[in-house]
Amino acid sequence: MDADAIVIGAGAAGLAAARSLASRSLRVVLLEARDRVGGRVWSHVLARGAVAAELGAEFIHGPAAETRALLRDAGTAAVDTGHESWVYSEGVELQHDERDFRSAAAIFEAADKLQRDESVDQFLRRFEADDKMRATADAARLFVEGFEAADPAVASVLAIADEWRSGVDFAIARPLGGYHPMFERLRAECAAAGVWSYLSTAVRRVSWRRGSVAVDAQSSYGESRTIRARAAIVTLPVGVLRHRGDETEVVFEPDLPSATRDALEKIEMGHVVRVGLWFRSAFWERLRDERYRDSGFFRCQGQPFHVYWTQLPVRSELIIAWAGGPKATALSGASREEVIRCALDGFGAVFGERALAREEFEGAVMHDWGRDPFARGAYSYVTVGGRNARGQLAAPIDDTLFFAGEATSTDGQGGTVNGALETGERAARELAASLGGSAK
Repeated sequence: MDADAIVIGAGAAGLAAARSLASRSLRVVLLEARDRVGGRVWSHVLARGAVAAELGAEFIHGPAAETRALLRDAGTAAVDTGHESWVYSEGVELQHDERDFRSAAAIFEAADKLQRDESVDQFLRRFEADDKMRATADAARLFVEGFEAADPAVASVLAIADEWRSGVDFAIARPLGGYHPMFERLRAECAAAGVWSYLSTAVRRVSWRRGSVAVDAQSSYGESRTIRARAAIVTLPVGVLRHRGDETEVVFEPDLPSATRDALEKIEMGHVVRVGLWFRSAFWERLRDERYRDSGFFRCQGQPFHVYWTQLPVRSELIIAWAGGPKATALSGASREEVIRCALDGFGAVFGERALAREEFEGAVMHDWGRDPFARGAYSYVTVGGRNARGQLAAPIDDTLFFAGEATSTDGQGGTVNGALETGERAARELAASLGGSAK
């Protein structure tokens, strides 16, 4: 054996798992296809801006004890994002956004009375004839598309209700200075604990039997290697685990059990496109007698991008444009230049100042997570009939293959960094317990 455990993927779950295993004096190999750690957390640092553009996960949802502890260890902290929100509709001047998504979420309490699961879209159509409930149902649908990055036509209403009931979605903060310091801390702790890390090394095949795993991997330089261990933790995104048919497929021999495959079919990856727009100055803060100076979010109706947000409480010239769910899918055929132009013009339109936005514009970065071969989507949501799918996916296989990542979170933290961290720790405990005293 080359190691006691192999961890596949160096995102939040993989780093947490590797660190936990190494702290138990186990020999750990960590494999990552990208040339960086972080996975679907990606802080894009440019010399131009003091604030990094988060092209992946950016916020902290709910109490997130593990995340906040890591931020403290990294010398930073979480800061509140509770600033003003405005809503834009074409042809109408910006209005204060009075929508309360907590109230919108309450509409899903009625899902408990359903005899069987159904889609969010089917459930919300029940309220379209009620003038008093129509606006609430519309807000709930927009939130599912924009926040969950889910398609209401296939998303499970029971699973959405479970997540919203947990309260994780509503208390939102962001790491001061972005996620980069926290992930650098995790990477350094893994190295200090003796984890052997291989970046730019994509897993191609996982051969396994009880008590033994052989992982075939190939580096971006064309070098192939096979690593053997007693067990493995798989933290690959659901989109990657489900992918078939080309050289990026990860093959399991023998194939994963039917219960695991069934779980994968009931978990979908939300599609997200994010654009970071840098401007010469925060021109929006000066408009309308500084009316928008303390604005955190500009939500859009009828635009390709759901929402634009500032970096408050940090003053910055950076704006993030977000499209999720069906809106992101609609952008998937556009070129990078077209997406950036669409985001820039959309932000200018919010204020009726397209020409000013173009004049102030200095540069942009963007990422389409659906096109990313190492993610194939942004984060997970559950489809109709899959209320228990996350737990099924999390179940160990023959005390040899263990699964972690936000898609395996069963306490309402699916789709979050903290959910990934928690599941990495959980899988590490399970693997360590399976090895017992046999690891040397």
